Amino acid sequence: MNKLVIVESPTKAKTISKFLGSDFTVESSLGHVRDLPKSKMGIDIEGGTFEPEYIIPKLKTQHVKKLKDLAKKSSEIIFASDEDREGEAISWHLAQVLGIKPEQAKRIVFHEITKQAIEEALKNPRQIDQKLVDAQQTRRILDRLVGYELSPLLWKKVARGLSAGRVQSVAVRLVVEREREIQKFISDEYWSLSGIFYSPEKTEQIFTANLHAIDKKKINKLDLKSKNQIDKILADLENKTFSITKIENKETKRTPPPPFTTSSLQQTANNIFGYSAKQTMRLAQQLYEGIEIGTEGQVGLITYMRTDSLNLSDKFIQEANQHIKNTWGDKYTLSAPRRYKNKSKGAQEAHEAIRPTNANRTPDSLKNYLTPQQLKIYTIIWKRALATQMTVARLNKVSMDIVTGKYLFRANGQSMIFPGWLTLYPNNIKEEMLPELKENDIVNCQELKPEQHFTEPPARYSDATLVKTLEEYGIGRPSTYAPTIATIEERKYVERDTNKKLKPTDIAFVVNDLLVEHFPQIVDYAFTAQIEKNLDEIAEGTKNWQPIIATFYRPFHDLIEQKNEELSKKDTLKMRELGIDPKTKKPVYARIGRFGAFVQLGSKDDAEKPRFASLQKDQSVETITLDQALTLLTLPRILGQDEEGFDIKANIGRFGPYIQVDKKYYSLKEQDPYTITLAEAQEVIRAGKEKQANKEIKIFPNSNIQILNGRYGIYITDGQKNAKIPKDKIPEELTLAECEELIKAAPEKKKRTFRKKKT
Repeated sequence: MNKLVIVESPTKAKTISKFLGSDFTVESSLGHVRDLPKSKMGIDIEGGTFEPEYIIPKLKTQHVKKLKDLAKKSSEIIFASDEDREGEAISWHLAQVLGIKPEQAKRIVFHEITKQAIEEALKNPRQIDQKLVDAQQTRRILDRLVGYELSPLLWKKVARGLSAGRVQSVAVRLVVEREREIQKFISDEYWSLSGIFYSPEKTEQIFTANLHAIDKKKINKLDLKSKNQIDKILADLENKTFSITKIENKETKRTPPPPFTTSSLQQTANNIFGYSAKQTMRLAQQLYEGIEIGTEGQVGLITYMRTDSLNLSDKFIQEANQHIKNTWGDKYTLSAPRRYKNKSKGAQEAHEAIRPTNANRTPDSLKNYLTPQQLKIYTIIWKRALATQMTVARLNKVSMDIVTGKYLFRANGQSMIFPGWLTLYPNNIKEEMLPELKENDIVNCQELKPEQHFTEPPARYSDATLVKTLEEYGIGRPSTYAPTIATIEERKYVERDTNKKLKPTDIAFVVNDLLVEHFPQIVDYAFTAQIEKNLDEIAEGTKNWQPIIATFYRPFHDLIEQKNEELSKKDTLKMRELGIDPKTKKPVYARIGRFGAFVQLGSKDDAEKPRFASLQKDQSVETITLDQALTLLTLPRILGQDEEGFDIKANIGRFGPYIQVDKKYYSLKEQDPYTITLAEAQEVIRAGKEKQANKEIKIFPNSNIQILNGRYGIYITDGQKNAKIPKDKIPEELTLAECEELIKAAPEKKKRTFRKKKT
């Protein structure tokens, strides 16, 4: 009988099966085979045990049956899911489903999918680690408790379809608070002054120096605040003689950065390539699980990509050392391995950093086997890991002080003494050579260049900076960064601006303010980090999971019930008063409603009903002004009447701006509904009618059947079914009876089906 090895994904199964002989069957579990039910809480709250109730989802029942059948035919079952808490839980669930006691289960782990690593893992199986399983279950239970109790409150008090989460709500808070910093920011003017110098006696090489100090006081960013200050300095410096008072040469060393962890890989890929955290992890997963490489077959190219460890295996260090020696020579190799220590909170989940599985497998050797995106990710991983075992880079840094009177200008330059690891990053160091001059040499000033600047507001979060901030606070772990950002984007709490930065939506402000005011613990950074610490301690076996959940849940549940009673929708969807309309003397508000953000003229207590207008895409309840709101409220605009006396209106609807005449609508492609003239609207109507006329090939009176010119050619329709016209028929000559026969013979329209989202 074969031995059955169960992993998570089909790709991983395919790669591993290539390394094992005919004695093994490798099958995928397709992720988790059990989960909490969707229809109910699924946690024993009343009994106080908080034990989860797991079910096999309908989509997994057939696959679980297949795994059970394979298990019955196998002499041994080996669980080989990923090495983190999530992977441990997958193995535990599989053991439960297959009727194997966790302490009797054979569990193997490996950091890379290579023949050597798999064979070594099979020689050293262990039991399922219940501590890691408990930590994963605790996270899942806490997230279920928060989501299932807090989300319904948001539905009642804000809007349907919203969700809250233990980590996602904190991420939203960070994005919202950053946006408010940006909104409150007031820019300051400041100036800088640089000079272009040269020595006519010794060299014609020009170089730039920046005004560094006045009266021996170093100039800070905001010291020069106005053009008047600059003009005074320029007047003082007119026709002055400059001399070099100090030249300083200093050798500096640059050490390579540590190998990649999940966080640093996501940050670097985002900064260099603009990849989202989700995209980076998808590409890294592909490299980890295996790529078909020429004669080698299916090969895992990198180690496990969900890790916060900075360790590198001795095997890789030896390989890297030999590769460096063979490629660049002895001067680039280290006498002893370089090791890195992790400073991040709770770093312990995995045992090795992200690195290539083979130091000799260069990016150039993989160009024909990887997609451009995969190659980019592999290249930065390979370079970063290899650089850690290369000698330091040595640079000569030069500073030159140029003085006249009370003014000191400083020029800085640098040159490479020895590149070391920077050989892998030739574009990272720019050599700036200063001319060979001596102290007391006289230099001429060719030009003084003042430059005006303005302080800039803090930047919106990118994937990289948000991951970095979450990590600094100790919120989340390697496996949670990408899903957290993806979730808040899918839930419409954030959207991407033109630079792919994370911008909060109006609903994000409302939900965040509600949580901060009424559920501060849920979005408190220190509290969320403490939960993560508790999970780590459960994984270490120093804490039990039930007391941690009980301590959190009881007060949280009581607060939910209290706020359900106290809060009204009016309290949570607070209206922002923008001012008074000068024409009607009525107040104008901005607020969130069932269908999004809008402005409102007047209140429900007025004799006249209030008027409403939706906000445009680039507008926000937080920042919209009274003038902008009044402009929105000018719609619908009546521009005039047509020949039949119907009003010609300009408006904006669900599908964008349009012109309306009676019950007919004409889309506006380029014109602005707020400024379009009657003549322009009439031209839009004329073009629309002409287009419609060209579309209608033949209309049959007193019948729904028409012959139309559509996107894919001429066809017959009765409004319900469409029929093709035979090639031997002329459309204009078809009779109503012929069209009816063709419609009757046409196949029924296929019903659209919607695939359920995987959870």
